[in-house]
Amino acid sequence: MVYIVLFLAVAIGYLIAEGLKAREMKQLTIYLAFSGAFLLSMTILELLPEVFEMPTERIGIFIMGGILLQICLEFFSKGAEHGHIHLHSDKRNFPWLLFISLAIHALLEGFPISEENNILIGILVHKIPVAIILSFFFIKAKYSRTVTILFMTLFALMTPLGSWLSTFETLQTYHTEITAVVIGIFLHVSTTILYESSKDHKFNLAKLITIVLGFVLAYII
Repeated sequence: MVYIVLFLAVAIGYLIAEGLKAREMKQLTIYLAFSGAFLLSMTILELLPEVFEMPTERIGIFIMGGILLQICLEFFSKGAEHGHIHLHSDKRNFPWLLFISLAIHALLEGFPISEENNILIGILVHKIPVAIILSFFFIKAKYSRTVTILFMTLFALMTPLGSWLSTFETLQTYHTEITAVVIGIFLHVSTTILYESSKDHKFNLAKLITIVLGFVLAYII
């Protein structure tokens, strides 16, 4: 069931993008701000307590490694993980570098999902707006429907795959280390979303209320 929900999050994002117009896309910045705040809160409230069983220094190393890994991935993805992407209409070949970087990010997202935490909700809230924006820009860049659907389908499969791989006994041995890396990834992505979601990096009242709402709902859940 978890795998299906994770896949449907991207499918829903694609379908919404198909029905949106450029003007309506601007309204997604508020939802992005909410998703960033929600993901940040879920990371701190759900994942950080899980990894504190490790020595503090090792936790920090893996978290910093996750932040560095995400920075490296964004060099190739151009920030698609947090809804910031520029595709050019003169590109017709499949964007492999973009796909590989997003695939690694999405694959790792699936590892910390478990019955002991609610991080699944945070990932879903995060993936839907990113899927909308990613789909919209592929459509706007005039990639064929086949290429767009292929890309989004492969992207949608990565997080369920990561969640499935996390059940293997060999990887479960390193569950805490991988979770710490994912924490670093989520911290970087969520804070970047909050920073970029406001014009000229200034918060207006609507964005501030949205962010506070994201924090509060994550705490309640």
